[in-house]
Amino acid sequence: MKTHSLFFLKSYNIVMVLAALAVLLLHGCGAPPDNRRAAFILIDISGDYASELQQARTLSNYLLANLNSGDSLAIAFIDNSSFTERNVIAQATFDHRPSVASQQKRLFQSQVDGFLDKFRVPSHHSDITGGILLASDYLHEMEAGQKHLFILSDLHEDLPPWLDREVKANLDSVHVVAVNVKRQRGDNNNPREYQERLAGWQQRVEEGGGHWMLVNDMARLERAWQ
Repeated sequence: MKTHSLFFLKSYNIVMVLAALAVLLLHGCGAPPDNRRAAFILIDISGDYASELQQARTLSNYLLANLNSGDSLAIAFIDNSSFTERNVIAQATFDHRPSVASQQKRLFQSQVDGFLDKFRVPSHHSDITGGILLASDYLHEMEAGQKHLFILSDLHEDLPPWLDREVKANLDSVHVVAVNVKRQRGDNNNPREYQERLAGWQQRVEEGGGHWMLVNDMARLERAWQ
């Protein structure tokens, strides 16, 4: 009887050890990393910055060339009130079939080109916060492993008096890239205003859980993907 008990205990111990090893192996392997990317472009169409809109064509072309099947891209404009679906110019999640993904990219670029070619009148105000809130919702909805928000703007927010933008955007794990931040006329007289404007937006992004980067040279966009 004692022999049977000892055999049972040894067998039980072996099973428990094997189970523990299996758990450790499962935890060690873990789930594969999510390499999907979701990118959102905000383009400012207000005031003097409207003259910089051709940069949006360059940026969208660059992203379309670098995004793959399963990745997502959207582009919207910043104007008087930017937290609306009407601000979205184009959006797509690229199909796993290369031929379909290529068609999606061509359609996306044609929609961007159509908007830029028809644009005539700059907006009087710039609701940058509303645009960031719109982008944040889109990026989190995509549930991609990497989230990027590109902002083409001078970062001078001029809100109309009827808008309430006292709200923090959820930018958790979002890489916010300020691109081609044009200096205003007053910045030449007081460069501190330009630096303070950049620092203010960086603080807001980081308080929302995001990561901030400034890329004024479009030729250095690859830094945004590191």
